[in-house]
Amino acid sequence: MNITVSNLNVSYTSGRKSADGSAHVLRSLSFEIREGRSLGILGANGSGKSTLLKTLCGILPYEGSVLVDGKELRSLPRKQISSRISMLSQISAVYFSYTVYETVLLGRYLHTDNLLGIPSAADKQVVNDILETTGLTSLADKQISSLSGGQLQRVYLARTLAQQTPILLLDEPTNHLDLKVQSELMEHLTAWKQKATALKDGSTHENTLIAVFHDLASALRVSDDLLCLKDGRIAAYGTKKDILESPGLLQNVFDFDVLGYLREQMAYASISELK
Repeated sequence: MNITVSNLNVSYTSGRKSADGSAHVLRSLSFEIREGRSLGILGANGSGKSTLLKTLCGILPYEGSVLVDGKELRSLPRKQISSRISMLSQISAVYFSYTVYETVLLGRYLHTDNLLGIPSAADKQVVNDILETTGLTSLADKQISSLSGGQLQRVYLARTLAQQTPILLLDEPTNHLDLKVQSELMEHLTAWKQKATALKDGSTHENTLIAVFHDLASALRVSDDLLCLKDGRIAAYGTKKDILESPGLLQNVFDFDVLGYLREQMAYASISELK
């Protein structure tokens, strides 16, 4: 299930403008994400990363073209989009306190075939499996209002995974997570992207991961390709090997010597271990 973006422009009606005063937050973006690939989206704050994710899942209106499996995204019914694309947004306030189990079960809503939306035994099994995979089984009966930020992030990730779509969008998925949980999350996403998902129409598609990262190390660990945004435009797009081997590219994106900083951190860690 390929995603093809052509001459994409996105604006906010609220009056938000880009760095140069343009009403367009995203401008003239064209790229393709092939089925089965994982894409890391990088860029400084305000570069348009979250806006791009919201556009790719059909939340924001756009100019240009976004084709999902050859079909224009804006022309697809919401239910059809949700059967193909799921998204984990940045963590937000909790307004209603469901249990962890109930929250994850909400991800199965589209899969219920009865009018009352009553989950089947298969739905419950999917939820139980995902709770175990994400390390949340022991918290299943807890109210989400009582959870820490890291625990809540895992719950929302589990709910997103319960939707069982072949395209997964993640907006800074490692936020609020400690190092151990970050590592476990990266392992799970790496395993997930190597699998395929069957849809109700009988078709099966390789899983495709698209994620916004602030942490370059996480992006490099889970991504096949990198898309770098600067001021709403594509500064670079290619395999992570190509991006890393392009002198000064990341420095131009962040106005900062990113690779030099990472090397310094690694050297400091090595020296610290010897003391």
